[in-house]
Amino acid sequence: MDENTLQNRLATLFQIILVAGVVGALWDQAWFDAFIITGIFLITMLPTVFAKRFDVVIPAAFQLLTILFVFASLFLGEVHGYYLKIWWWDIALHTVSGFLLGIVGFLLVYVMNETERVSLYMKPGFIAFFAFLFAIGVGVFWEFFEYTADKVFNLAMQKPAFGDSTGLTDTMTDLMVDALGAMIISLMGYRYLKRHPKQGLVQRWVRQFIHSNPRLFKKTHPRN
Repeated sequence: MDENTLQNRLATLFQIILVAGVVGALWDQAWFDAFIITGIFLITMLPTVFAKRFDVVIPAAFQLLTILFVFASLFLGEVHGYYLKIWWWDIALHTVSGFLLGIVGFLLVYVMNETERVSLYMKPGFIAFFAFLFAIGVGVFWEFFEYTADKVFNLAMQKPAFGDSTGLTDTMTDLMVDALGAMIISLMGYRYLKRHPKQGLVQRWVRQFIHSNPRLFKKTHPRN
């Protein structure tokens, strides 16, 4: 079994667990939980929908990590209360979200920079900076969503943190660790664009994306 097949099967396994969660919630007549878990399952389908909509191949590793993140943050964190049971759960997941969103932002601009479909060339510093701002921006909108959900639906998504019951410390801590994860990925991406090292997380994912979507990368231009 090759690596991609294993990753695809693991992603499918976590989606099956979510479906089982929906069935269990319906059996227990926990209608709200069933609604939330169904929404979580639909979110895990977004990479597949995105790939079909824009005719790109998303590496299996990224799809698996996305599903794992959604599973850990929403299914385990919100539905099963891991945010309250494990004090570092929220911090760890927001750091990971900074990584993931930073990679998405980096790849988004990198593809635009490399494809012949777009007459545009951006310097490495701008690409890295965009990746950082992209991750921060999505993180901010997520905090908007948490605040709105708490006010409208009384969900308590903003948790007490470090002795602060208002949720303000939780929000600011989330944004800071989002920024930390995004900054690390942005610096790694900048290093890749400037030096093209053979090893590293960003390097591996960029190579996988290029290998999976060769038709997008035909533009030639000066590098620095």
